[in-house]
Amino acid sequence: MYLTKEKKQEIFENHGRLKSKDDTGSAESQIALFTYRITHLTNHLKNNKKDHSTRVGLLRLVGKRRRLLNYLQEIDIERYRAILKELKLRK
Repeated sequence: MYLTKEKKQEIFENHGRLKSKDDTGSAESQIALFTYRITHLTNHLKNNKKDHSTRVGLLRLVGKRRRLLNYLQEIDIERYRAILKELKLRK
């Protein structure tokens, strides 16, 4: 498995709102996890161009991340800007 329990906890500690291993539900931690998975799937698709089921999964993840970012932008613009800068995402 490419994403171990320790790696998930590291992502939650570095990017979560509460900066703890248990902060799995905040929008920031979920966006960080989706971003990690998106980069992994993007690299996979560079090598396997005909893997259409993975492409569909990637597009779903991008949509989920986009919806979470839109939610965060409506709720708290400062948290939104912070996560964009932290993860180096474009908008």
